[in-house]
Amino acid sequence: MHSRREPLFRSGAACSNDGDMTPARGRSVPRDRDDEGRALNARPRDALGRPLPYGAKGVARLEEGAVREPQETITMAADLFGQKLPFHAHEVFEDAWKSAPREWRDLWKGLAQLAVGITHAARGNRTGAARLLIRAAEHLEMFAGTQPYTIDVDAVRAWAVRTAGELNESRDSGPRWLEPPALTRNLR
Repeated sequence: MHSRREPLFRSGAACSNDGDMTPARGRSVPRDRDDEGRALNARPRDALGRPLPYGAKGVARLEEGAVREPQETITMAADLFGQKLPFHAHEVFEDAWKSAPREWRDLWKGLAQLAVGITHAARGNRTGAARLLIRAAEHLEMFAGTQPYTIDVDAVRAWAVRTAGELNESRDSGPRWLEPPALTRNLR
């Protein structure tokens, strides 16, 4: 039995979706899968979440699928933003989104998309960054005027919309670090 983090395959022929070793849509290396066929994130990653070759030294990964208290999620994500690890902040928010009760999923999904938008800008994908920031604001809209778990939703939404507009208007190309908004009035 393979662990969730251990890849089933590391090299060789590509495999199809059912796990056999036949070529799959031109892939030269098979995707890492668990016993149920779900994709794994087994490859090392750089600070912005880009996959590195197997065996390369990447940034330490967080436990996938961890269930945290909301305040722990917010504090951890803010800390990761402070370390310029927005992709990792996205993973923390994604864990919260996937484990939250239905009525809170848009909150965490919006924050995950905010982190991915920041990641795309840092990678140099301004168009993708702006789109994700707008999606983040849309998911957070239902929480407008509230401060769930002390999150300053209105300030975060305003930052996302304003920053998306700036990215769309910018003629500069290349990577750009976006200073993330404070998630709460006392966290940066």
